[in-house]
Amino acid sequence: MSLKGIVARQYRELVNQAEPQLRHLQVPREGWIATVRKALGMSGAQLARRLGLTRARVSQMENAEPTGSVTLKSMQAAAEAMNCRFVYAIIPAGGSIETLLTDHARKKAEALVKRASQHMALENQALRQESHNQEIDRLARELLENPPADFWEEA
Repeated sequence: MSLKGIVARQYRELVNQAEPQLRHLQVPREGWIATVRKALGMSGAQLARRLGLTRARVSQMENAEPTGSVTLKSMQAAAEAMNCRFVYAIIPAGGSIETLLTDHARKKAEALVKRASQHMALENQALRQESHNQEIDRLARELLENPPADFWEEA
């Protein structure tokens, strides 16, 4: 395995370790800042004093979080002010990184084979369905083993 492949495998393992721990985690409707603050029984004014901010600013942060407009830096500061740890992650929506890669390779292979089949059909050289499916499988494996530079470009 190449150095690039070893590094990619290590990244995949890191993401795949996080996925099972976080797959069912949902962001509370009010966001984490308000939820944890309320769980601790801490008032907005108390959190504001711990952050060195105004109560209005804490309220803005709490309102901004559910819309995604709060910064990571603000989230981390709020977590630390509540004696908590701030963590964030990006995990594959459908399982592991391998599943995501396999699904994408298959989709790309299907598009490539479909395009080739259309040209072949014009010349009365269309593949039978079984050959068509085998070619998709073969091409998907090839894309996974040696992903081209445009692997993530739309087909």
